[in-house]
Amino acid sequence: MDREKQKLSVLIITLNEEQHIKSLLEDIDFADEIIVVDSYSTDKTADIVASFQNIKLIQNPFIDYTSQRNFALDQAKNHWVLFIDADERLTPELKSEISTEINSENAASAYFIYRIFMFKASRLNYSGWQTDKIFRLFNKSKCRYNEERTVHEKLIVNGTISTLKNEIIHFSYSSYEDYKSKMYKYGTLKANEKFAKGIKPFFLLQFLHPLYTFLYQYIIRFGFLDGGKGITICYLNAYSVFIRYKELRRLTSSKI
Repeated sequence: MDREKQKLSVLIITLNEEQHIKSLLEDIDFADEIIVVDSYSTDKTADIVASFQNIKLIQNPFIDYTSQRNFALDQAKNHWVLFIDADERLTPELKSEISTEINSENAASAYFIYRIFMFKASRLNYSGWQTDKIFRLFNKSKCRYNEERTVHEKLIVNGTISTLKNEIIHFSYSSYEDYKSKMYKYGTLKANEKFAKGIKPFFLLQFLHPLYTFLYQYIIRFGFLDGGKGITICYLNAYSVFIRYKELRRLTSSKI
């Protein structure tokens, strides 16, 4: 008896992604269901999504990344889900591999997918991104995001884990100011996460931890081999850590 073909839900979380969302939606040609969870974009994101037939648009207020992803999971009809960001793209090889894996008798519960970090139009080879992998494909009946982590979400997997061979192309860096704003947002969310856990800020860490982050990514993770691009990325990642401690100090002082 033939095994029933597994269906796939693609989930996309958006906020002001008019620059990327049309190209992404045009490229998702293998999904059985596509759901966009938008946190009330003020640009044309929602209008662009609405122009596509058979794509479900849901507006939901953004609290943090974990809450938004778990909300999106609850909307999916199918067990197998693929999360993809608006600034990411799937290669034909990756699409084929995804379809093959979820229909395999030995399918894992969740899959890591490596990402290629694009700095504008060229690939960033080092600076800590050379081993970047993330859970994006999984069986939602066996997985859930840890609600204690609000940024850089952690997936709790009940079952086996595997890694796909093909990579996602990640067009994260379009301009200095755009990436800086992302790092600022990540920093403030991380500060709120630590504040909720009762973690106290230490003054020296506000300067030593960002310095360590820069030196580790630039030297140990070979950022210097990326030239000027490496300096920019390593600095902005360290900037996010600085904002984390600065915001944590503000939250702590306002509580007193």
